Amino acid sequence: MKQSIVITMGDPSGVGAEVTVRALAARDAALREQVRVIGDRSTVARAAAVCGVDLPILAPDEDGDGIRVDHVAVDGLPGKFGVLSPACGEASYRYIARAVELAMGGDAASIVTAPINKEALNAAGHHYDGHTGMLAHLTGSRSSWMLLASERLNVVHVSTHVSLKDAIGRATTGRVLETIRTGHKHMKRMGLEAPRIAVAGINPHCGENGLFGREDDEAIAPAVAAAKAEGIHVEGPISADTVYHRAYNGAFDLVVAQYHDQGHIPIKLVAFDTAVNVSLGLPIDRCSVDHGTAFDIAGTGKANHVNMLAALDYAAKMGAAARG
Repeated sequence: MKQSIVITMGDPSGVGAEVTVRALAARDAALREQVRVIGDRSTVARAAAVCGVDLPILAPDEDGDGIRVDHVAVDGLPGKFGVLSPACGEASYRYIARAVELAMGGDAASIVTAPINKEALNAAGHHYDGHTGMLAHLTGSRSSWMLLASERLNVVHVSTHVSLKDAIGRATTGRVLETIRTGHKHMKRMGLEAPRIAVAGINPHCGENGLFGREDDEAIAPAVAAAKAEGIHVEGPISADTVYHRAYNGAFDLVVAQYHDQGHIPIKLVAFDTAVNVSLGLPIDRCSVDHGTAFDIAGTGKANHVNMLAALDYAAKMGAAARG
């Protein structure tokens, strides 16, 4: 096959199709030839019309310059944007399952995912917290991690879509150590010989020697010590109110965040339109836009495709880097 990247269209009622067609239109024919979109052909065509993209919609193996769509038929799609629908949740799941099938079979080098709606996904009977957990299940992976990558700040998360109470419980020595190892491996793959990693503390001021909690001393510090013993260049725990500023200004290549908002807030502050969501710990390469379905503007042609361009670029970089 000519294609090396597959893009899952995401929720058919969201902005996924729009940002996809705009991003592909912004790239040259050589890149478009390597990409197939997995989704609904009519939705892609409607998105192209809304966005003023004048490229033909082609079959995956059809010759010529255009947007290649691997059509996955799903009954009951609403046929319009901005609608919360279980059928769209089912479609989102099927698109991702098809992409994993291609990647696991060696017919795609990497997957780029457009946004899904978790409520629609669960309404369709697929009970996942998002892409990362679903991909881990579909690939048979024991665990997975979310990395948010940007030009000046990279963050990998110990936990993501769980309550804050549960996140504290998940910050075990074992999980933190595996997160450090996984982030270290990925950054080396992306070209850093000795990545500098910082581990954020979970409590204010890392607990102030137990004054504000003992999790940093009893769970996180031992993980950092174990990683250092393995030869990983890592520091921590470091108070979360300073570590991102230091990393953004060049002191560290990667920050280990203990929970969702601790990592997402700084990234979305400094790289809202350009950060890329990358799944680590899987046997396949996957990255994604770092935004939602935006039902409120879906179908208007207003959706910004800059993040999809960043995700495509990162997928190409992963494809060029040897998998360890």
